[in-house]
Amino acid sequence: MGVEVRVEGLTKSFGRTPVWSDVTLTLPAGEISVLLGPSGTGKSVFLKTLVGLLRPDRGSIWIEGRDLPALPERELYEVRKLFGVLFQDGALFGSMDIYDNVAFPLREHTRMTEAQIRVIVGEKLEMVGLTGAERKLPGEISGGMRKRAGLARALVLDPQIVLFDEPDSGLDPVRTAYLNQLIVDLNQQLDATFLIVTHDINTARTVPDNIGLIYHGHLAMFGPREMLLSSTEPVVRQFLNAQRVGPIGMSEEKDADELAAEAASGRRLAALPPIPVQLRPSDGGPRRAEREPGRWCAAHGVNPPPGSFEPPAYEDRA
Repeated sequence: MGVEVRVEGLTKSFGRTPVWSDVTLTLPAGEISVLLGPSGTGKSVFLKTLVGLLRPDRGSIWIEGRDLPALPERELYEVRKLFGVLFQDGALFGSMDIYDNVAFPLREHTRMTEAQIRVIVGEKLEMVGLTGAERKLPGEISGGMRKRAGLARALVLDPQIVLFDEPDSGLDPVRTAYLNQLIVDLNQQLDATFLIVTHDINTARTVPDNIGLIYHGHLAMFGPREMLLSSTEPVVRQFLNAQRVGPIGMSEEKDADELAAEAASGRRLAALPPIPVQLRPSDGGPRRAEREPGRWCAAHGVNPPPGSFEPPAYEDRA
C-alpha cells in the first residue's frame, strides 16, 4: 500500500543561497501528485530532501509516524527502503546490461537467491515493456527504453513511494505520452504513492490527482488537480499557457518596472486553457483515486474554463 507523506515547514538553502522555504504539503497515500515549477526552482532538490539524500535546514517530513530529518542515519537508511526513485537520466550503470542494472538493488539489499532475483527482475521488466531487452547495454537502447529500465529498477524493491525526477526529460512528445500512460497504469497496479517533478504542461494537466507549483522560493499552491488548473493566480496562468506575459521572467521574477511596462503595452495574460479529462488506465478501468470530473470546481463554486472535461477528439463518444 502507498503511504502518506506529510511535509511541514520544509526549508533548504546552500550556504547563503536559499532554495525554497516553508514548504508544507501532504502527498495522499496511493495517489499521483505532480510538482511543477520553472527551471532552477529547486524541484529536484525537493525530491532529494524527501528521500533523505539532503538534509533540510528546518522542517519535518512525516512518514508512518517518523520525522525523517530527525532520524539517526541507521534509521533513515531503513526508511529509505520505502522509496523508489527514477532519476532524470535513468542513472543506469553503463557497463552493466539491463538485467544486472535492475537486479542491482536486490543483490545489494536482500539475501535472495539468483533464482528468486531472476523471477522478480523478469516481472519488473515485463511491467515496463522491456521483456527481451535484458542483455542490452544502456548505450544500445533508446532514451525512452533507458527511462523504462530505470523505472523497473526503481520498482524492484516494491517501494511504497515512487519519485520521478523529470521523467519526460530528453523524450519526444510521443515517448512522453507512452511514459505517462505507463505511470498511470503502474499506479493502478501497485497502489504506491507517486510524486512527479516536471515542467511538461501536458503531463501536469492529464496525469496527476494533485498538483503543486514551486515559484520564487515558495510553494505557490498545492491541492487537487482542478484547483490549480482553474486558478486565476497570474503565475499559474502564465505557466499553464507557456507565455512570456506574467510575473515569471527569463531567469527570475520580473521587477515592478518590467510588469508596469508590460501592462502599459496592453499585453495581458491569456485565459486559462480548458481542463482536460484525466488520463485513464489502459484497461479502461477507474483510476485508483477516481474523482468525478468537475466535482472539485462545483463544490467550491468555481467555473472551469470553457470546454473543460471534454474527451479527446480521438475517443469514441458513443
